[in-house]
Parts: sequence; structure tokens; C-alpha cells
Amino acid sequence: MKRLTGLDAGFLSLETRSSPMHVASVIVLDPGDRPFGIDDIRRLFAARLDQAPPFRRRLVEVPFGIHHPVWIEDPDFDLEFHLRHIAVPRPGTMVELEDLVSHLIALPLDRQHPLWETWLIDGLEDNRLALLNKVHHAAIDGAAGEELMLALLDLTPEIEDKPPVVADWKPERVPSDVELVTYAAMSIAESPVKFAKATRRTVEAALQIRQTNRSEESVPPPSPFAAPRTSFNDALSPHRRFVTSTVSLPEVKRIKNLFGTTVNDVVLALCGGALRHYLDKHDEHPDGALVAMVPISVRSDDLKGTNGNQISSALTTLATDVDEPAERLRLISEGMKWAKVQQNAIGAETLQDWAEFAAPAVAARAARLYSRMRVAGRHRPIFNVTISNVPGPPFPLYVAGAPVSATYPVGPIFDGSGVNMTVMSYLDRLDFGINVCPELVPAPELLAQGLQLALDELSEAADEADVPDPD
Repeated sequence: MKRLTGLDAGFLSLETRSSPMHVASVIVLDPGDRPFGIDDIRRLFAARLDQAPPFRRRLVEVPFGIHHPVWIEDPDFDLEFHLRHIAVPRPGTMVELEDLVSHLIALPLDRQHPLWETWLIDGLEDNRLALLNKVHHAAIDGAAGEELMLALLDLTPEIEDKPPVVADWKPERVPSDVELVTYAAMSIAESPVKFAKATRRTVEAALQIRQTNRSEESVPPPSPFAAPRTSFNDALSPHRRFVTSTVSLPEVKRIKNLFGTTVNDVVLALCGGALRHYLDKHDEHPDGALVAMVPISVRSDDLKGTNGNQISSALTTLATDVDEPAERLRLISEGMKWAKVQQNAIGAETLQDWAEFAAPAVAARAARLYSRMRVAGRHRPIFNVTISNVPGPPFPLYVAGAPVSATYPVGPIFDGSGVNMTVMSYLDRLDFGINVCPELVPAPELLAQGLQLALDELSEAADEADVPDPD
């Protein structure tokens, strides 16, 4: 039995009918002429369960929601429940795949079972298939999800015999209500000490941030609720629309080198450019630059290989009110630099510390009330869009012998922010997965197209820039 951290439990509390809190990935496979089907996936997962501890952990709620839930090793674990098989009409294109994924990611995970499922999708043209993997955000963050994916995949067409991460797995019995309440009470008894430490850290961070922001060269990041209102910053429906886009990683690196920024800065500039194109197409002109919430991994080296969430976040401008692409990139890069300075001042533990004190029952009811009353449409957004960049492998991967040709990540959206743009690098590609609420974003394909348009604009600006190429 292992208690969820406050941050992990927070993703459970945030989950409502219109906001399922799972992360996902769409892995496109190209097995060629060789037969490939659900039996290959069954054999792979059965052999790799010891590589993926979250896959056999079931959630158990504490009575009355007085404290965070616990994970137990599921005594009723059934692999077949989690592996699903479905198809698009042949010959399925990416549009048909995106339509099916849109429907599947809108479905919440069943909390009576370990919080994941994998769908094998066949029927794609050229004998391709896809794997849709869904895992609740309470169990993993982006970095843990990447490690989990690599544990399930191979580096060669031959299926490897990988040593188990957890040896001698044993199921646990479901604890009684008395045991859960007793365990919760012992943890709650430590709260005053934890509260004092969290308060001290927060005061110290606030003083340091205040001093930093007073320096002449400081560019403080946007404040919460300072983002402009847009059509996609409103209460969500339960529906989802998923689209994909791929851009050249070498070209992004060329731009990064020419302008002295980072790959993540260029990714933010591409997303900002795509959002700007989308708003222009809809004749929508916000009263300021859009603000992105950027998850930041704080997973230290000694926590690699562990699950759960080790993340913080930063707010940054997307400079969408600036016409010139190169200047927009410069402002984004400058903003991210100071956002990281502020994040370092706050510290990785602060958000996690305060999350510990949220009572699950109260937090969940508040989230449901906020969603049901559609409060998100009555105030300025905390931020406009979530943008996440997950570094992926520069080498080929295989699933049960089938080569991986693309990896499109899927991040969740929240009430008040109906767009998530998540990107993962793979080989020489940057694969974007764009998840939206279709009632707020009726033409998400414009966002997908806008990414390439934004890259073309930056490429042209790089060609015209009078700066030497470091390479």
C-alpha cells in the first residue's frame, strides 16, 4: 500500500465529467507485410508487466475523502480488461485515425481497475496500425510516461528479454476502511510540521522573487488571470477533437542555433504562431499576448525510474501580439529564461508541499461545482493554452518487432483552457498532438496547419538574419 502524493491526488480531484485527467500517446506502427495483431500485443504486455509497475496498481479511496487515496497491487488484475482492439474503415487515413482517437480519449478510465488501457487500432492504409495508450495523470507525468514507453518498446526488431523492474510481484488484499482511516490519521498527524516547512519555503521564495523582479533587466513572467480572453478559454464540453502535425527537427535545431535559443523556445514560437494564424482566420483579436502554461519536469537523477508526478509549471508569454516571427521568438526565449529563474526561486518542492494539504473530498467537489456552473467563462483565464515538450529518442523503436514510424502525444485540457499542444521528438521529427474541445475550437486542423506555417516563417526569418550559423 502506497499513498498518492498531493500532486498525484490533485489530478484525480481535478477530474470531472468534462475533464478526464489521463495522458495518452498514439504510436503509429509500420509492420510491412508481416502479420501483426492483438495477440502480438498481448504477448508483449504479458512479458513486460514487470517493467511497468503502474499497470498493476489499483486505486483505493480513503473513506469520506479525508486524505489522499492509496495504490495497492491489484488482487484482481486482469490484463485482458486493459487491452482493446478496434479498427477504422479500410483504407484508413490519418483523418480517420484522428477521428477515432478523438472519441477514445474523451472516455474516462475506470477507477475500479488500474488506471490505464491500450487500444490496438488497425485498418490504416499501407498495412499500418496504431497503438493508443492511455494512463491516468495521477500515475505518471510526461517524463515517467516516456520511461514507461521505452520500457515497453524495443531498440531492435528482436523482442528483448528485459529484466524486471519489480521482482516477485505479489498482489495485495484490499485494505479495510478502518485500516485506511488509521493510515490516513497517521499521515494527517504530521501535517502541522509539513505546513510549517511549506510556509517557511513559500515566504523565502516570495522574498527572493520580489528581489529578482526588482532588478532592471528582469522580465517577470505573466501573472495568473492576466491572460486575455479568447474563444477557447471557456467551460469545456465532454467531447474531444484530436489532430496531429509533424515538423522537421533538424530545421527547428537550425533556427535554434541561428537565434541562440533552445528547441523548447522554438516549439513555443511555433505554437504561438499557429494560435495567431488560427485567431486571424476567425477574425479574433485578443487584447494582449497569449499566455502558455508550460509543465516543467523537476525529476532529479535519483528519481529516474520512479512513477508519479515530479513536475512544476511556468507561465510564459507567446508574444502573439508581435508581428515579426524572429522578434516573437526572442521575446519568448527571454520570457522563458526569467520564468525558469522564478521557478528555481520557488523551488521544486513548494507546489508539491502545498498540494499535500488539499482534502480530496473538498477539492473534488469544488472542481465539479466549478465545471457544472461553467465558472471558467466568467473570469479572465489563468492561462490560454497548455504547451508541453517531451524529448523523445533519436533512435528507432519497435513494438513487438514492428517499426515505430511516429509518436503523437496527447495531453489533457482543463476548464478555462480548451487547447493542449504537446510535442514529442522522434528520430528527425517533432510530432505534435493537439487536443481540443470541439465546441470551443471548431477547426483544430487550422492549428495543425499553422505549425508548419509558423516554421516556414521562422525559416525565412533565419535565412534573412545576418547572423552566422554556429554549425
